[in-house]
Amino acid sequence: MDKNQLPTVIIGAGPIGLAAAAHLCKRKVPFLILEAGNQIAHNVKSWRHVSMFSPWEYNLDHASIDILEAYEWEKPVDHEVPTGAELIEKYLLPLSETKEIKPHLRLNSHVLAISRRRINKIKNYSRERAPFVLRVQTPHATVVIHARAVIDASGTWHNPNPSGADGLPAIGENNLTNKIFYGIPDILGKDEKKYKNRSVAVIGSGHSAINALLELSDLQQKSPNSKLCWILTKAKVEDAYGGLDADELPGRGKVGMRIKELVDSGNISVHLPYFVEEFETTKDQVVIKGYQNNTNEHVLTDQVIVATGLRPDVSFLRELRVSLDYALECPQKLASLIDPNIHRCGSVAPHGEAELRHPEKDFYIVGMKSYGRAPTFLLATGYEQVRSVVAAIAGDWEAARNVKLSLPESGVCGVPKAVDPNFLEFDRSDEFENA
Repeated sequence: MDKNQLPTVIIGAGPIGLAAAAHLCKRKVPFLILEAGNQIAHNVKSWRHVSMFSPWEYNLDHASIDILEAYEWEKPVDHEVPTGAELIEKYLLPLSETKEIKPHLRLNSHVLAISRRRINKIKNYSRERAPFVLRVQTPHATVVIHARAVIDASGTWHNPNPSGADGLPAIGENNLTNKIFYGIPDILGKDEKKYKNRSVAVIGSGHSAINALLELSDLQQKSPNSKLCWILTKAKVEDAYGGLDADELPGRGKVGMRIKELVDSGNISVHLPYFVEEFETTKDQVVIKGYQNNTNEHVLTDQVIVATGLRPDVSFLRELRVSLDYALECPQKLASLIDPNIHRCGSVAPHGEAELRHPEKDFYIVGMKSYGRAPTFLLATGYEQVRSVVAAIAGDWEAARNVKLSLPESGVCGVPKAVDPNFLEFDRSDEFENA
């Protein structure tokens, strides 16, 4: 089997996976896209009702634009801010339907494991010459696909962090699937009945939590019996507001200003720093048990929304030689560039193939998954990543090394404010929620 005649396999048909395909197409490198969902951008679909923070100018990949402009495609206005649905309908779906992409796209194809053909993880001999082996579950069978290179753009949206303050599921959390939603539910749409005239506790201090609270507040206008509770581990609620009017992404700044107004008005009950440890049920309600100000504190609520960030699923990469940072679970060389203890979103340095490289040659993790648990990822970052990675796969090392990236300053990420030392025994100061 000649490895060089095989396609490069992309895992995930979201924005970054499709951008990788566009760059491979541009360089005439054969490729195949494997998407676990039944449609492209399956993860984006789950937050289709949510407005993005960044305008279109940061959400479009140049190689993808080159493909689309050969068709009757209307480029969105740069300064307008899309929802998840608009990102799909106005950009990703038209791109996936082009003759350059569609023939190479396989939906309902869930990657179970990756290895090297007839070589397990511990063997060195001929390792780099052996093609990759991907074991893939389709609706009809488990199949094997061979690849020259693999680009993992599967994201992290399907792998949320639990609510427990120590990074583990709170006691009883896994038994409350009917009472807990992870991420941002469609509160003003299909999930309205679930939250209307209910008490709802939102756990998390990132923009996913804030988005949920804002939609719950909008719902509260027509369901006055609703009660909203915000549980977060930060020492001060102001630390969750982000850059406000200093944010170079106006959509994100407005979100911070709106939540500040709601908190100041008293419409949201705020518990902080609060560390969740256990869930119990009583009749039709949930009792959240934890510590606030070093004291046992119980919160009684009807529904819980957990928005405490995301983490990468690396279970299917176990047979590959992957080097991940011990804290962020991102490629080791990337960790110091994106560490939210140090960097704001706008201060992330340009990076590409060299920082994303693993000991397993020709295997790359890109996009949001490449950032592991760090929340500093923007689509523009992922587009530059795949441009550099694809250049390397094509053998254009000069282009791979010539990485350029300009990101807007957010004021969202960065060095977190320390909690009172009296709370340190319960502190999870390395908790950073993804937007």
